[in-house]
Amino acid sequence: MMRCSIDLRKRVIDFVRGGGSKAEAARRFQVGRASIYRWLSQDDALCYERPGPRRSHKLDWEALRVHVEDKADLTYKERARHFGVSYYCIWHAMHKMGLTRKKNDGVHAAL
Repeated sequence: MMRCSIDLRKRVIDFVRGGGSKAEAARRFQVGRASIYRWLSQDDALCYERPGPRRSHKLDWEALRVHVEDKADLTYKERARHFGVSYYCIWHAMHKMGLTRKKNDGVHAAL
C-alpha cells in the first residue's frame, strides 16, 4: 500500500466537491473508493495520519507486577481477563519486565 501524494488527494477532493461522483473519481484517478470516502470525512484531508494505535496503553505494568506478586498461580488468560486486555498484552508486559512463568509448579521465576 502506498501513500497518495498531496497533489493527487487535492485533485480528487476538488473533483468530488465540484460535482463529480466518488465512483467516477476512483476510476479517473485510479484510487480506491474507500480512500476517497476517508479523505472527505477528515477535517484536513491533505494531512497524513501516521498508521498505528490511536489510544494510549491500557495496561498498568506496576499494577500487573503487584497482581503477579499477590496471585502467582494465575494463568495469562486469567490475568488478561482481570485487566481487560489480550493474552499477548500480558505475555509481552511480563516478558519485558523479566517475569517468566515456571511451567512445572506454577510459580513465577523472577519477582
